[in-house]
Amino acid sequence: MTSTAADGSDVHEVSPGASSGAIGTGASAAPTGDAPTGIAPTGDAPASDVLTSDEPTTDEPTTDEGPPTWSLSPSRAADFMACPLLYRFRTIDRLPERPSAVATRGTVVHAVLERLFDLPPVERTVERARALIDPVWQDLLEAEPDVAELFVDDEDGSALHDWLASGADLLDRYFALEDPARLDPEARELYVETTLESGLRLRGYVDRLDRAPVSGDVRVVDYKTGRAPGEGFESRAMFQMRFYALVLWRQTGQVPKLLQLMYLGSGEILRYEPDEDDLRATERKVAALWNAIERAMTKGDWRASPSRLCDWCDHKPVCPAWGGTPPPLPEVAGPTNGTDEAPSPRTSPVDA
Repeated sequence: MTSTAADGSDVHEVSPGASSGAIGTGASAAPTGDAPTGIAPTGDAPASDVLTSDEPTTDEPTTDEGPPTWSLSPSRAADFMACPLLYRFRTIDRLPERPSAVATRGTVVHAVLERLFDLPPVERTVERARALIDPVWQDLLEAEPDVAELFVDDEDGSALHDWLASGADLLDRYFALEDPARLDPEARELYVETTLESGLRLRGYVDRLDRAPVSGDVRVVDYKTGRAPGEGFESRAMFQMRFYALVLWRQTGQVPKLLQLMYLGSGEILRYEPDEDDLRATERKVAALWNAIERAMTKGDWRASPSRLCDWCDHKPVCPAWGGTPPPLPEVAGPTNGTDEAPSPRTSPVDA
């Protein structure tokens, strides 16, 4: 169902199954109706402004107890659900992927929105946000020089100019959805992790965590630089947020009051209010998904699932669905290290 927020933007309410319905109608609505505030994180420091999918970051928690364990993130779970072979290429083979213009723009916009909250509330304006685009881009070029290849043929600089301008347009839509001057996030780019009874480690990066000052209710916010999903696909899009809510619940004992996806590509908000039954169902789904992944690993059966997403996949040349031959499976497949979840130039358009 779609409703219209006070600023004219669309707010999609998701209420699949018997779970609680979505809440919030204002563009800046807090989980309980009061403007969310918070404190700077202490034990969980925000990740760096520019994060890569291939390199570990100093902000990521590590453990010295026992051997590393297998882990699962929302993005890798989505990979397997979309195409088991893609999961293998990214997680088992760890094949390199080229930066894409869409994903790199998503990385830049995410970093701008993170830095925006470093400013005093009165300075969190659209003009300041736009002014952050170029320094964030320069920092990304320094951290990952290969992103410059996106514009190697741009002799007059017009393609780069238009690309940066499209990022500014996304920021304009963000400001149409909420007023960051009214917000005091408790955490940004927060790494969250929990281990289930099975030993499976769930992990991910939450774009923003808001806490209401009076009730203590928590809102989990994720920015998407693409367009909102069509009617009937909202529940699938919300899986990532339920995953985060499950991890936070198991980690803290508190069920987030509100899950919020902000689609800057279309200026729409998707909101959902979970409950314990919903998160238990999510945990069962994640467990069943992991069982399927384990079966694929045991049998070496990684099947391709061709779809329109193949148009963005770097691995088409080695995919049997497109006439390619996958590389031999590594003799020993080790656990993933949990460094591939934050926005990066190699994140797929679906993730961004």
